[in-house]
Amino acid sequence: MTIHLTFLCVPGGDATLDPLLGDAPLSERSLLLAGAAGAALPPHELALRAPSIRCSQTADAIGLAAASEPALRDLDVGTWRGRTLDEVAATDPDGFTAWFTDPDAAPHEGESVRRLCRRTANWLSSLTPDTGSAVAVTEAAVVRAAIIHALGVPARAFWHLAVPPLSLISLTRRGGCWDVRLGYVPPREARPWLPSRSATLVHADRVQSTPAHLGAGERSGSSRDAIFVSCR
Repeated sequence: MTIHLTFLCVPGGDATLDPLLGDAPLSERSLLLAGAAGAALPPHELALRAPSIRCSQTADAIGLAAASEPALRDLDVGTWRGRTLDEVAATDPDGFTAWFTDPDAAPHEGESVRRLCRRTANWLSSLTPDTGSAVAVTEAAVVRAAIIHALGVPARAFWHLAVPPLSLISLTRRGGCWDVRLGYVPPREARPWLPSRSATLVHADRVQSTPAHLGAGERSGSSRDAIFVSCR
């Protein structure tokens, strides 16, 4: 049987976009924008969300009765929680650099990128064939980890995957293959600035659009026709 899984990436909390690390309530503007993204969700039998405040608020904003799923929780940034990227870069420059370049690094004493990728891969693998169509409101980090598993790319590609806030990413499993498709992507004028892996600020529209930069450099619109397939 085929599994259709659609991720809705919540606003906030993405270390490539948001200067504050950790969970926090959404702004009124983010809650309003969530309603528009929610209208693009496909029909589904199962709705899930990460246990964070922002994921709960996003689900409520779009009227989605979603069950909390601990396996979809955000990357644990440990002692960096509640700090800004500028603070971390100033006080722990070596750790800051390692975090964005080494998937096994956990200078914050939390969870490494590779461990997040394994956790997410285990959850995807646990989905039974009768899952059918499901939606999951979750964090950008989890969406990146899911794409890495689906496409079978190395964990070091993690920070190269640009996942815009409130974008929809669909994973479809048929037999041993995952198809990855970007659905709704917010208009470019609504997108914030992205730090590159070296934390240099670059505008999202200036990032080259390739499979390693999903969602970056897209034209304004509600869909994208690129499909990435992994058969294992």
